[in-house]
Amino acid sequence: MASVNKSILIIEDEPHIVMGLRDSLEFEGFKVLAGANGKEGIQLARTETPDAVILDLMLPDMNGYAVCEELRRLSPFVPIIMLTARSQETDKIRGLDAGADDYVTKPFSVNELIARMRAIFRRASRPSAAPEFVDIGNAKVSFSAHTLKVGRVEHALSFYEVELLRLLVERSGQPVSRDEILQKIWGLDATSTNRTVDNFIVKLRKKIEVQPDKPVHILTVYGFGYKLAGPDTEV
Repeated sequence: MASVNKSILIIEDEPHIVMGLRDSLEFEGFKVLAGANGKEGIQLARTETPDAVILDLMLPDMNGYAVCEELRRLSPFVPIIMLTARSQETDKIRGLDAGADDYVTKPFSVNELIARMRAIFRRASRPSAAPEFVDIGNAKVSFSAHTLKVGRVEHALSFYEVELLRLLVERSGQPVSRDEILQKIWGLDATSTNRTVDNFIVKLRKKIEVQPDKPVHILTVYGFGYKLAGPDTEV
């Protein structure tokens, strides 16, 4: 079971969804906070400093993207998973750009969401073999500050971007399968339609690679997964 010290803030206006999530998360040992609209959620985030946030995109008083941006200003590192009834790729990308770490499309599996929560806290609590700072090509990464800097341009990194990059650095030069990445970072089983890992690889390449469509640092191992080019890696 999860540590009772870990708190999860749910910002959702549909009572039956809140009730179902609360019962399941509390059974797993999490402390649950709930706000029925954007303003309540932001206030709870400000006063209670939750360890993770589950945020509905469609709220009665505020645009979910605006709520996400405010949550990110309050806490740069808190993991935010966005719930959305919209499945269009543009909506998902907009949510990620607003500061969400990941998204789940309604209707969703409560067990899947709980698995993601477990994976978040498991990754956050484990010691890492990766150095605190690392240079990848021209990019300078700070894992503690969740930043990636290229020249004078600094990019904020989401929780999942940090953890994905940290795993690749730990295994530098070695291929890491999509299945392992999904299980270790997202707590999910791989499926043929799950493009979560690929989407985050694309995001990282845009920040690291000089030519994202011709990567030389984060490499695809076709039919398997990805690897970070190490000193002995041919590119």
